[in-house]
Amino acid sequence: MTTSMFTEAMGADFERLHPMLQKRFGVGLESGYACVGRGTMTRIRRGPWWTVPFLQIGRLRNILVADTGTDVPFTVENFPYRDPYGRETITFVREYRVRPSRAARFDATMVLDDGHVVDYLGTHQHLVVDLDLRAGSDGSLRLTSGPQRFYEGPVGFRFPMFASGYATLVESYDDEAECFRVRLEVRNRVFGFLFGYEGTFTCEFPEASDAPARLKPRRHELRT
Repeated sequence: MTTSMFTEAMGADFERLHPMLQKRFGVGLESGYACVGRGTMTRIRRGPWWTVPFLQIGRLRNILVADTGTDVPFTVENFPYRDPYGRETITFVREYRVRPSRAARFDATMVLDDGHVVDYLGTHQHLVVDLDLRAGSDGSLRLTSGPQRFYEGPVGFRFPMFASGYATLVESYDDEAECFRVRLEVRNRVFGFLFGYEGTFTCEFPEASDAPARLKPRRHELRT
């Protein structure tokens, strides 16, 4: 079996994932393929009105989505590439068509650092998040975000969590419907629920050894 950053990070736990999730998260330079998912978010929601300014700030760098809606078409594109520092990197770019005339994006790129997956958020990789990946008893993947850091030029500091959020994402495969199911919630320890979505999608697995330029961040950050 070929290895990916997810097999390395999860170890034996990776084998407990549903086979379709193993294929989805087997994306990497060694495997030689990408994963492109298309589907519908049955619901995209956000917290109370006072969370909107927070979401709008994140929107500027494709970190959070301020729009809400039901039955929203979306895509998720996971392509492997080697970044300017020589690290294998996987794109996690989601695009939501809440309104036909305007798409909202949530950009992320992941690398493996000392056996753990690190997630760079946004178009400029300013925000860096540690990820914990575990297999559920039903073969689902449960992802939770941990401590966050902010990097810009010579500036670097641990991001205060009172001004940020923790994400919990669960992906599973529905054998009967033959589709993936996803559910995400972002919460703040002080303010509670900020943003979330749930939906279904199907995937294609095209050959790939690089990511399209449109999916790569405008700036790469070396620090983790």
